[in-house]
Amino acid sequence: MNNQSTRRAFTLGLSAAALGALPLARSQTKTTKLIVAFPPGGPVDFVARSIAEQLGKELGHQVIVENKAGANGAIAAEYVSRSAPDASTLWLTSVGAVAINPALYDKLAYDPMRDLTAVSLVVNNVEVLVVPANAPYNTGAELVAAARQPNARLSLASSGTGSVPHLAMELLNDAAKINLLHVPYKGAAPAITDVIAGHVNGFFGDIPGLVGHIKGGKLKPIGIAAAKRHPLLPDVKTFDEMGVPGVDSDNWYALFTAKGTPAAETERVAQALKRTLATESVKSKLLASGAEPAASSPAELTALLKSDSAKWARVVKAKNIKPD
Repeated sequence: MNNQSTRRAFTLGLSAAALGALPLARSQTKTTKLIVAFPPGGPVDFVARSIAEQLGKELGHQVIVENKAGANGAIAAEYVSRSAPDASTLWLTSVGAVAINPALYDKLAYDPMRDLTAVSLVVNNVEVLVVPANAPYNTGAELVAAARQPNARLSLASSGTGSVPHLAMELLNDAAKINLLHVPYKGAAPAITDVIAGHVNGFFGDIPGLVGHIKGGKLKPIGIAAAKRHPLLPDVKTFDEMGVPGVDSDNWYALFTAKGTPAAETERVAQALKRTLATESVKSKLLASGAEPAASSPAELTALLKSDSAKWARVVKAKNIKPD
């Protein structure tokens, strides 16, 4: 073979090698965006950052958390709904933005059913009723009994009108046939502060946001708003156990992506998330925070979204709840 032929063969070989490397290069450079509708440092952001690295390993490329806060989730929802329908942009959202806001706001900029595709449930965050550490109530049943007394004026704080803590209180009012006074705050932090100080009688809240105060002896947990007890609070009875059924309130977090994403893609991400949540390092980190890992199929999340949307819409309508 002469020099010219050798050079031609070498060049062709390099070209073939380069072409063969293209799919690998594309795989290595592809990223998935994990959108959070809250600022960094909050509970949803914590879950996003807890799963991002392992989810990236399961998907075979990097997962980057991006915070797009504001407008009650509308900024994040609109961003995701307008993204490419290929599951490369995911929205990790709490239940409020997708199952409560549509009933709460007359003119919402997005429709979860119309604009988004369900991927998977991520964690359950059931509500726990807490009272000041020195409160005379040791169980939810005792608080209910006190609220039934003539001229009783017990109050519960919430993180805002139409929030899960507010709606949980309304479920308790109906289930126990009592009339707890609703005291809305702008966020959970000031509400918790006033409950600790004894300015308000109690607060329904996500366990991850309260477990530190409970362990520190500042708040007393007296009832779990779920079908079963929570692993971090095994001695705290559920309201069902106390004879007050119908108070179940779960501020679940879930993944959604753009409408029109092929079923094969959503299933691929759902399976990757399932493996992520089963990874011991991720699972233990979430459980220690109070969040319960809970992967699902896209169909199961769709069914949950429909049932919770109907449930919370009934409460919003029956109580004539209007946003602040």
